[in-house]
Amino acid sequence: MRSISLFGIAVFATALHAQDDANFSCLTHDPGLLSRITNDDPEMLQRMEMARTELELRTDGFERDRGQGFVIPVVFHIVHAFGQENISNEQVEDAIRILNDDYNKENPDWVNVRPAFLDLVADVGITFRLAQRDPQGNCSNGITRTVSTLTHEGDYAMTQLIQWPRDRYMNIWVGAQANGAAGYTNYPWVLDNSPQSDGIVVRAGYVGSIGTSSPGRSRVLSHEVGHWLNLQHCWGNSNDPGSEDNCSMDDGVQDTPLTKGWTSCALSGASCGSALDNVENYMEYSYCDKMFTLGQADRMIAALTSSVADRSDLWQPTNLSATGVTDDPLLCHAEFSMDRHQICAGESISFTDLSYNHVVTRSWEFPGGAPTTSTDYHPDVVYDEPGTYPVTLTVGDGTSTLSSTQIVAVEVLPYPGMTIPFAEGFEAIDDLNGSDWTTFDPYSDGTYNVTSLASVTGSQSVRLPNTGSMSGRTDALISPVFDLSDAEEITLTYRYAFAKRNNDNVDGLGVYVSNDCGTTWSLRRQLWAISTLSTGGVVVGNFVPTEEQWAENTITSISGNYAVEGFRFKFQFTHGGGNDLYLDDINLNGLTVGMDDRSNSEGIRLWPNPAQDRATLEMDLVANGQVSIRILDVLGRPVAPSAQLRMGRGLHRIDLPLTNLADGTYFLHVYGDPVDQMVKLIVGQHP
Repeated sequence: MRSISLFGIAVFATALHAQDDANFSCLTHDPGLLSRITNDDPEMLQRMEMARTELELRTDGFERDRGQGFVIPVVFHIVHAFGQENISNEQVEDAIRILNDDYNKENPDWVNVRPAFLDLVADVGITFRLAQRDPQGNCSNGITRTVSTLTHEGDYAMTQLIQWPRDRYMNIWVGAQANGAAGYTNYPWVLDNSPQSDGIVVRAGYVGSIGTSSPGRSRVLSHEVGHWLNLQHCWGNSNDPGSEDNCSMDDGVQDTPLTKGWTSCALSGASCGSALDNVENYMEYSYCDKMFTLGQADRMIAALTSSVADRSDLWQPTNLSATGVTDDPLLCHAEFSMDRHQICAGESISFTDLSYNHVVTRSWEFPGGAPTTSTDYHPDVVYDEPGTYPVTLTVGDGTSTLSSTQIVAVEVLPYPGMTIPFAEGFEAIDDLNGSDWTTFDPYSDGTYNVTSLASVTGSQSVRLPNTGSMSGRTDALISPVFDLSDAEEITLTYRYAFAKRNNDNVDGLGVYVSNDCGTTWSLRRQLWAISTLSTGGVVVGNFVPTEEQWAENTITSISGNYAVEGFRFKFQFTHGGGNDLYLDDINLNGLTVGMDDRSNSEGIRLWPNPAQDRATLEMDLVANGQVSIRILDVLGRPVAPSAQLRMGRGLHRIDLPLTNLADGTYFLHVYGDPVDQMVKLIVGQHP
């Protein structure tokens, strides 16, 4: 059928190929998608009609030179929020491989097409190549990466984040979602006057056949490129495969039989009469697609050689040269990635060479690691000693070399970690950078740091600014490494303050724990702005908490699985439009098995213990130095003023009055230049 009407535009303008794990569905008729392009402008609809008429007149009776081939430069824009949607270069390259197989009759499964259609299997003659130069002429691998939470929407707003000129590149955007579909695009005549919307959007789980995708999902791009080159579904302009009405429609191609359309591989289906349906066609929803017909190939080449939507500019020799797809591969960038930037001593980091475009040789240097050198594409390196180490990768193409060095590439943390009890009030820290704490700021839009604006005790706390971050973004404050291997009854206590800007804010604070130095995390407490997180009500301006606007939270659900040498915890904040967050007085505590015996053997004794009104502390110091003494409760909070003493080498005895302490269990912490020990103290007649 070749009728042309504004009604056809309004109903069938946008071709969305939607599928989930179970079946296909389509949103072709969705009026909202067309409205975003036309803004409901009657003149835009009229221009679409003119472009459609021009393209259909060219397609009628079009005869292609079957010996002519075409090359299309391609760019993949990966929009991600550091999730699985940030697919690998290898997955993109696999998608290009599959496209080229399908459009050049090189897919191995085409020989399995049923005999009725075997002679109609087309070699379309289109080759897709990742661009090697960007619009400014700079070296490229044809893959861009943009961080944005719009990846979770996958609509046209995501495509506006980045786009290369449509007359030079076919743009493909990859997101975590694709507006509820597996992928979608528009016909050339719809996009003729809307270059800003020209391209294909596809979910990350439907790109190629590896990584986040699978072979069963690998033909989505073959289908979408068909739409982008003016192919309809085999049943025509309907979004309801299987409908009886589809038998009265057509797809504008002579050699594709009338069909109702399929969402299953019905190889014997003849839904509109006695003729077999071409269920193995890429423009079906059957999941056994493996062919285009000769007529479909002619229709696509008619669109590709038309000026509608600038399609004919793409394959011109001048553009192929400008985008670098006709040249020999250019070695233009030495780059690598790693699965982690921070590990504990004795762990390994996996490195991956991301250099492009024509890597023949590579050489890694790993000072402080094992091995210290490698020529592998994907080496694993173990670091045994704490410290910060550089990593250098040098690549060559046989005639030239490039290198990349990341000076702060690897940070190795002490292992086992520090012992408990641990108390942090941020009084001795001016900047979290360079401290034992780690901040995670993936969007570089401001993160946790020390502030003197407010505090619970002392004069400082940690503040997370919450004014410039988009909703849904996260920041994390990650603790040092702790050795809890001898601990039991572990508790984590912290003070926090937060205010909403309005009652619709959806901010959240999650407290996570890790038993493998921060490789994996488990949620232990979640606070939300609509309930327990908000301590300061609604504050439109910048929130600075008063003394009464702090709350305390204690977590005791830290099981024996976390009594390990590589324990860490983190505060992960999810931005949701609210005000600033403050944290202070973070304490990690627990009863330590064998603490008294171990402390005695290391030169510290406390008696009597249990004690009533007073106790005696005996220390045998190995050097001169400043010594501080404090008494903490089981949550790590000071319960008496601390003492600072300048002491010499040798034996010392100190009288400790206890009359102001209630009966219970405490910890005596003795620390300074020559000593850092903890002794359990029991006040009262307790076992």
